[in-house]
Amino acid sequence: MKALVTGGAGFIGSNLVGALVDRGDDVRVLDNFSTGNRANLEGLDVEVVEGELRSYERVHAAVRGIEVVYHLGALGSVPRSVQDPLTSNAVNVEGTLNVLLAARDEGVRRVIFSSSTSVYGSSRSLPTSESTPPDPISPYGVAKLAAERYCISFGRVYDSFETVVLRYFNVFGPRQSPYSQYAAVVPLFIAAVDQGEQVTIYGDGEQSRDFTYVGNVVDATIRAADAAGASGRTFNVAAGSPASVNHVAETIGVVLGKPVDRRFEPPRAGDIRDSWADISAAREVLGYEPRVDLTAGLERTAEAIIARV
Repeated sequence: MKALVTGGAGFIGSNLVGALVDRGDDVRVLDNFSTGNRANLEGLDVEVVEGELRSYERVHAAVRGIEVVYHLGALGSVPRSVQDPLTSNAVNVEGTLNVLLAARDEGVRRVIFSSSTSVYGSSRSLPTSESTPPDPISPYGVAKLAAERYCISFGRVYDSFETVVLRYFNVFGPRQSPYSQYAAVVPLFIAAVDQGEQVTIYGDGEQSRDFTYVGNVVDATIRAADAAGASGRTFNVAAGSPASVNHVAETIGVVLGKPVDRRFEPPRAGDIRDSWADISAAREVLGYEPRVDLTAGLERTAEAIIARV
Protein backbone atom coordinates (compact mmCIF):
# COMPACT_ATOMS: atom_id res chain seq x y z
CA MET A 1 0.00 0.00 0.00
CA LYS A 2 1.16 3.54 -0.76
CA ALA A 3 0.78 5.54 2.45
CA LEU A 4 1.48 9.11 3.53
CA VAL A 5 2.25 9.88 7.17
CA THR A 6 2.05 13.56 8.02
CA GLY A 7 4.22 14.37 11.01
CA GLY A 8 6.11 11.17 10.22
CA ALA A 9 9.35 12.38 11.80
CA GLY A 10 7.68 12.99 15.14
CA PHE A 11 7.37 10.68 18.13
CA ILE A 12 4.20 8.78 17.25
CA GLY A 13 4.56 9.34 13.52
CA SER A 14 8.02 7.79 13.26
CA ASN A 15 6.91 4.74 15.26
CA LEU A 16 4.02 4.37 12.80
CA VAL A 17 6.33 4.83 9.80
CA GLY A 18 8.63 2.09 11.10
CA ALA A 19 5.73 -0.33 11.51
CA LEU A 20 4.40 0.43 8.01
CA VAL A 21 7.83 -0.09 6.44
CA ASP A 22 8.28 -3.34 8.35
CA ARG A 23 5.07 -4.71 6.88
CA GLY A 24 6.12 -3.77 3.35
CA ASP A 25 4.18 -0.57 2.67
CA ASP A 26 5.53 2.15 0.38
CA VAL A 27 5.73 5.12 2.73
CA ARG A 28 6.04 8.86 2.17
CA VAL A 29 6.52 11.32 5.04
CA LEU A 30 5.46 14.97 5.17
CA ASP A 31 7.11 16.94 7.96
CA ASN A 32 8.45 20.46 8.49
CA PHE A 33 10.84 19.22 11.21
CA SER A 34 9.82 21.96 13.62
CA THR A 35 9.18 19.35 16.31
CA GLY A 36 10.01 16.18 14.37
CA ASN A 37 13.53 14.78 14.26
CA ARG A 38 15.31 13.56 11.13
CA ALA A 39 17.13 11.00 13.27
CA ASN A 40 13.80 9.26 13.88
CA LEU A 41 13.74 8.26 10.19
CA GLU A 42 17.33 7.02 9.96
CA GLY A 43 17.57 3.56 8.46
CA LEU A 44 13.99 3.65 7.14
CA ASP A 45 13.38 3.34 3.40
CA VAL A 46 10.94 6.23 3.02
CA GLU A 47 10.41 9.22 0.77
CA VAL A 48 10.52 12.51 2.67
CA VAL A 49 8.69 15.66 1.61
CA GLU A 50 9.67 18.64 3.70
CA GLY A 51 6.91 21.20 4.06
CA GLU A 52 4.20 22.92 6.07
CA LEU A 53 0.68 21.65 6.65
CA ARG A 54 -0.38 25.28 6.24
CA SER A 55 0.67 25.17 2.57
CA TYR A 56 -1.99 23.52 0.41
CA GLU A 57 0.47 23.27 -2.49
CA ARG A 58 3.02 21.39 -0.40
CA VAL A 59 0.40 19.10 1.10
CA HIS A 60 -1.06 18.41 -2.34
CA ALA A 61 2.37 17.43 -3.65
CA ALA A 62 2.82 15.01 -0.75
CA VAL A 63 -0.59 13.41 -1.23
CA ARG A 64 -0.22 12.75 -4.96
CA GLY A 65 -0.40 9.03 -5.75
CA ILE A 66 -1.28 8.03 -2.19
CA GLU A 67 -3.92 5.44 -1.19
CA VAL A 68 -4.18 6.08 2.56
CA VAL A 69 -3.20 9.17 4.55
CA TYR A 70 -2.32 8.88 8.24
CA HIS A 71 -2.66 12.47 9.39
CA LEU A 72 -0.56 12.77 12.56
CA GLY A 73 1.01 16.13 11.77
CA ALA A 74 0.05 18.69 14.42
CA LEU A 75 1.28 21.33 16.80
CA GLY A 76 0.79 19.56 20.11
CA SER A 77 0.78 20.55 23.77
CA VAL A 78 -2.01 22.11 25.80
CA PRO A 79 0.32 24.68 27.44
CA ARG A 80 1.67 25.76 24.05
CA SER A 81 -1.86 26.26 22.72
CA VAL A 82 -2.71 28.41 25.75
CA GLN A 83 0.32 30.58 25.02
CA ASP A 84 -0.22 30.73 21.25
CA PRO A 85 -3.77 29.78 20.20
CA LEU A 86 -3.44 31.38 16.76
CA THR A 87 -0.65 29.08 15.63
CA SER A 88 -2.33 26.08 17.22
CA ASN A 89 -5.45 26.80 15.20
CA ALA A 90 -3.56 27.44 11.97
CA VAL A 91 -1.62 24.17 12.08
CA ASN A 92 -4.22 21.89 13.64
CA VAL A 93 -7.36 23.16 11.90
CA GLU A 94 -6.26 24.81 8.66
CA GLY A 95 -3.54 22.21 8.21
CA THR A 96 -6.08 19.39 8.56
CA LEU A 97 -8.40 21.09 6.08
CA ASN A 98 -5.51 21.23 3.58
CA VAL A 99 -4.88 17.51 4.07
CA LEU A 100 -8.54 16.69 3.52
CA LEU A 101 -8.83 18.89 0.43
CA ALA A 102 -5.68 17.44 -1.12
CA ALA A 103 -6.78 13.88 -0.30
CA ARG A 104 -10.20 14.51 -1.85
CA ASP A 105 -8.66 16.06 -4.97
CA GLU A 106 -6.21 13.17 -5.40
CA GLY A 107 -8.75 10.37 -4.88
CA VAL A 108 -7.29 9.05 -1.62
CA ARG A 109 -9.28 6.09 -0.31
CA ARG A 110 -9.16 6.84 3.43
CA VAL A 111 -7.76 9.46 5.80
CA ILE A 112 -6.96 8.44 9.39
CA PHE A 113 -6.91 11.47 11.67
CA SER A 114 -5.13 11.43 15.03
CA SER A 115 -7.18 13.45 17.49
CA SER A 116 -6.84 13.75 21.26
CA THR A 117 -8.51 13.06 24.57
CA SER A 118 -8.37 16.83 25.10
CA VAL A 119 -11.60 17.19 23.09
CA TYR A 120 -13.52 15.71 26.04
CA GLY A 121 -12.34 18.27 28.60
CA SER A 122 -13.05 17.39 32.22
CA SER A 123 -15.61 14.69 31.51
CA ARG A 124 -17.60 13.53 34.50
CA SER A 125 -18.42 10.31 32.69
CA LEU A 126 -15.68 7.78 33.41
CA PRO A 127 -14.66 5.74 31.56
CA THR A 128 -15.36 8.18 28.73
CA SER A 129 -17.01 6.77 25.63
CA GLU A 130 -17.12 8.34 22.18
CA SER A 131 -20.77 9.31 22.77
CA THR A 132 -19.75 11.68 25.58
CA PRO A 133 -20.39 15.28 24.45
CA PRO A 134 -17.08 17.04 23.78
CA ASP A 135 -16.28 19.95 26.09
CA PRO A 136 -12.68 21.03 25.42
CA ILE A 137 -10.99 23.35 27.90
CA SER A 138 -7.82 24.31 26.02
CA PRO A 139 -7.37 25.93 22.59
CA TYR A 140 -5.60 22.72 21.56
CA GLY A 141 -8.70 20.68 22.41
CA VAL A 142 -10.91 23.14 20.54
CA ALA A 143 -8.67 22.91 17.46
CA LYS A 144 -8.63 19.12 17.52
CA LEU A 145 -12.42 19.02 17.80
CA ALA A 146 -12.81 21.40 14.86
CA ALA A 147 -10.46 19.22 12.80
CA GLU A 148 -12.48 16.14 13.77
CA ARG A 149 -15.66 17.75 12.54
CA TYR A 150 -14.04 18.60 9.21
CA CYS A 151 -13.04 14.94 8.84
CA ILE A 152 -16.54 13.68 9.54
CA SER A 153 -18.07 16.33 7.27
CA PHE A 154 -15.84 15.43 4.32
CA GLY A 155 -16.75 11.77 4.69
CA ARG A 156 -20.42 12.69 4.54
CA VAL A 157 -20.50 15.16 1.66
CA TYR A 158 -17.94 13.69 -0.77
CA ASP A 159 -18.71 10.34 -2.40
CA SER A 160 -16.26 7.45 -1.82
CA PHE A 161 -14.16 9.56 0.56
CA GLU A 162 -13.54 7.78 3.84
CA THR A 163 -12.32 9.25 7.12
CA VAL A 164 -11.67 7.72 10.54
CA VAL A 165 -11.02 9.75 13.69
CA LEU A 166 -8.84 8.27 16.47
CA ARG A 167 -8.74 9.96 19.87
CA TYR A 168 -5.35 9.16 21.38
CA PHE A 169 -4.99 9.12 25.17
CA ASN A 170 -1.66 10.21 26.72
CA VAL A 171 0.70 8.34 24.44
CA PHE A 172 4.22 7.54 25.64
CA GLY A 173 7.13 5.48 24.37
CA PRO A 174 10.50 5.40 22.60
CA ARG A 175 11.52 8.52 20.59
CA GLN A 176 9.55 10.80 22.91
CA SER A 177 11.91 13.62 23.82
CA PRO A 178 12.38 14.76 27.44
CA TYR A 179 14.11 17.96 26.37
CA SER A 180 11.36 20.03 24.73
CA GLN A 181 9.84 22.97 26.61
CA TYR A 182 6.54 21.13 26.19
CA ALA A 183 7.78 17.61 26.90
CA ALA A 184 5.26 15.11 28.26
CA VAL A 185 5.25 13.69 31.77
CA VAL A 186 6.72 10.24 31.11
CA PRO A 187 9.97 11.23 29.34
CA LEU A 188 10.47 14.15 31.72
CA PHE A 189 10.12 11.88 34.74
CA ILE A 190 12.39 9.20 33.29
CA ALA A 191 15.17 11.67 32.51
CA ALA A 192 14.86 13.40 35.90
CA VAL A 193 14.83 10.21 37.99
CA ASP A 194 17.71 8.73 36.01
CA GLN A 195 19.80 11.86 36.64
CA GLY A 196 18.85 12.13 40.32
CA GLU A 197 16.86 15.33 39.80
CA GLN A 198 13.45 16.34 41.14
CA VAL A 199 10.33 15.57 39.13
CA THR A 200 7.83 18.42 38.93
CA ILE A 201 4.21 17.48 39.44
CA TYR A 202 1.49 20.02 38.73
CA GLY A 203 -1.33 19.63 41.24
CA ASP A 204 -1.42 16.93 43.91
CA GLY A 205 -0.36 14.12 41.57
CA GLU A 206 -3.56 12.18 42.08
CA GLN A 207 -4.98 13.32 38.76
CA SER A 208 -5.36 10.30 36.52
CA ARG A 209 -4.51 9.67 32.89
CA ASP A 210 -5.00 6.73 30.54
CA PHE A 211 -1.30 6.35 29.73
CA THR A 212 -1.01 4.41 26.46
CA TYR A 213 2.12 2.81 25.08
CA VAL A 214 2.93 3.96 21.55
CA GLY A 215 3.06 0.42 20.15
CA ASN A 216 -0.61 -0.01 21.05
CA VAL A 217 -1.49 3.27 19.33
CA VAL A 218 0.41 2.29 16.19
CA ASP A 219 -1.44 -1.02 16.02
CA ALA A 220 -4.85 0.68 16.29
CA THR A 221 -3.91 3.30 13.71
CA ILE A 222 -2.86 0.73 11.13
CA ARG A 223 -5.99 -1.29 11.76
CA ALA A 224 -8.12 1.82 11.12
CA ALA A 225 -6.93 1.99 7.50
CA ASP A 226 -8.77 -1.16 6.44
CA ALA A 227 -11.35 -1.94 9.11
CA ALA A 228 -14.83 -2.47 7.71
CA GLY A 229 -17.46 -0.22 9.27
CA ALA A 230 -14.90 2.25 10.59
CA SER A 231 -15.38 5.04 8.06
CA GLY A 232 -17.21 8.06 9.43
CA ARG A 233 -16.66 6.98 13.01
CA THR A 234 -14.61 8.11 15.98
CA PHE A 235 -12.67 5.73 18.25
CA ASN A 236 -10.88 6.07 21.55
CA VAL A 237 -7.37 4.60 21.44
CA ALA A 238 -6.04 4.01 24.93
CA ALA A 239 -5.02 1.41 27.48
CA GLY A 240 -8.50 1.41 28.95
CA SER A 241 -7.24 1.83 32.52
CA PRO A 242 -6.26 4.94 34.49
CA ALA A 243 -3.12 5.63 36.51
CA SER A 244 -2.32 8.62 38.68
CA VAL A 245 0.68 10.82 37.95
CA ASN A 246 2.07 9.83 41.35
CA HIS A 247 1.77 6.14 40.44
CA VAL A 248 3.64 6.70 37.17
CA ALA A 249 6.44 8.48 39.02
CA GLU A 250 6.66 5.68 41.57
CA THR A 251 6.69 3.00 38.84
CA ILE A 252 9.48 4.78 36.97
CA GLY A 253 11.47 4.78 40.21
CA VAL A 254 10.96 1.03 40.54
CA VAL A 255 11.86 0.43 36.88
CA LEU A 256 15.08 2.44 37.22
CA GLY A 257 15.84 1.25 40.74
CA LYS A 258 16.25 4.85 41.92
CA PRO A 259 14.47 7.15 44.42
CA VAL A 260 11.92 9.67 43.21
CA ASP A 261 12.19 13.20 44.59
CA ARG A 262 8.99 15.13 43.87
CA ARG A 263 8.25 18.86 43.78
CA PHE A 264 4.61 19.95 43.61
CA GLU A 265 3.47 23.04 41.73
CA PRO A 266 -0.01 24.57 41.18
CA PRO A 267 -2.13 22.98 38.43
CA ARG A 268 -1.56 24.35 34.92
CA ALA A 269 -4.20 26.25 32.96
CA GLY A 270 -6.08 23.99 30.54
CA ASP A 271 -5.22 20.72 32.28
CA ILE A 272 -7.99 18.27 33.08
CA ARG A 273 -8.36 16.30 36.32
CA ASP A 274 -9.11 12.76 35.18
CA SER A 275 -8.98 10.91 31.88
CA TRP A 276 -9.98 7.30 31.31
CA ALA A 277 -11.20 5.80 28.03
CA ASP A 278 -13.87 3.29 27.17
CA ILE A 279 -12.20 1.37 24.32
CA SER A 280 -14.98 -1.12 23.60
CA ALA A 281 -15.76 0.42 20.18
CA ALA A 282 -12.13 0.10 19.04
CA ARG A 283 -12.08 -3.47 20.26
CA GLU A 284 -15.27 -4.34 18.38
CA VAL A 285 -14.70 -2.53 15.07
CA LEU A 286 -10.92 -2.26 14.73
CA GLY A 287 -10.02 -5.50 16.49
CA TYR A 288 -7.79 -3.43 18.76
CA GLU A 289 -6.37 -4.78 21.99
CA PRO A 290 -3.72 -2.95 24.09
CA ARG A 291 -1.04 -5.63 24.36
CA VAL A 292 1.64 -3.64 26.21
CA ASP A 293 0.67 -2.59 29.73
CA LEU A 294 1.90 0.45 31.67
CA THR A 295 4.84 -1.19 33.46
CA ALA A 296 6.15 -2.99 30.38
CA GLY A 297 5.74 0.20 28.36
CA LEU A 298 7.65 2.24 30.94
CA GLU A 299 10.46 -0.32 30.94
CA ARG A 300 10.81 -0.12 27.16
CA THR A 301 10.56 3.66 27.17
CA ALA A 302 13.13 4.11 29.93
CA GLU A 303 15.58 1.84 28.12
CA ALA A 304 15.17 3.81 24.89
CA ILE A 305 15.41 7.28 26.48
CA ILE A 306 18.44 6.48 28.64
CA ALA A 307 20.22 4.92 25.66
CA ARG A 308 19.84 8.19 23.74
CA VAL A 309 20.97 10.48 26.57
